[in-house]
Amino acid sequence: MLCDLCPRNCRTERSEERFGYCGVGKLPKIARSALHFDEEPPVSGTRGAGTIFFCGCNLRCVFCQNYDISTRDIGKVITPYQLSEEYRKLEAMGAQNIEFVTPSHYVDAILESLSYYHPQLPLIWNSSGYDKVETLKSLDGVIDIYLPDFKYSDNALAKRLSNCSDYVEAATAAINEMLRQQPETVIEDGVMKRGVIIRHLVLPSHVKNSIGVLEIIKERFGTRAAVSLMAQYMPAGKAADYPEINRRLTKREYQKALDQLYDLGLDGFAQELDSSDKKYVPEWDFCN
Repeated sequence: MLCDLCPRNCRTERSEERFGYCGVGKLPKIARSALHFDEEPPVSGTRGAGTIFFCGCNLRCVFCQNYDISTRDIGKVITPYQLSEEYRKLEAMGAQNIEFVTPSHYVDAILESLSYYHPQLPLIWNSSGYDKVETLKSLDGVIDIYLPDFKYSDNALAKRLSNCSDYVEAATAAINEMLRQQPETVIEDGVMKRGVIIRHLVLPSHVKNSIGVLEIIKERFGTRAAVSLMAQYMPAGKAADYPEINRRLTKREYQKALDQLYDLGLDGFAQELDSSDKKYVPEWDFCN
């Protein structure tokens, strides 16, 4: 198969010897499968999200907090059947849901895994937002909750930090498709069952980018999706090579983004500024 799952359309015949732009082969490679309590309150709930962190990434941002697993050749390669067994384990542990983190390059394997075992829990697609509409359509009726990033309103910045010159158009189209599939947010007993939450990470020195993202969300999607404004940025990956992002956010920068969120009347969540802490980066259980 010549891979065209994501907007990169790298057309690589992915295998265990040949990797796509995402840096991985055809079989799933995972770094962690565990209960996770640091998501938005209705996602983590009281029992934790059953989160599976996939290795590799089709975006590969220079500042990625999970840089070790997104760009380096580490992790555990498993079969789709073994992936389905992880769902069973997480379900038995009491997970509120099954959350796929950075899954865009493993769509086929995930769909196959669900043919072996489909957990009786909401399924969450937690992606960079750089998803292909045609690929997302294969998930219609499968994914209950979409948790995409909307990283950039400026394609020049996207090109600089993520080598991606069409991010705005791709993410806008992808989120529109996610909302077509899940147009209504359903929360029961404080736990999300269906819907879309759009995440945006505020970058230091780039508040205008954040303001632009929030404006695009309001213009294109209104209040159909909740917005999660994130302050957890800390220099990681190759951030040291980019002086303007080689520091944490200031209180003033984050407040400007918060003010825009409130002024636009967008509903959702906002992190505390002290969420920028290494303690929130998970241990990669399958990378030792």
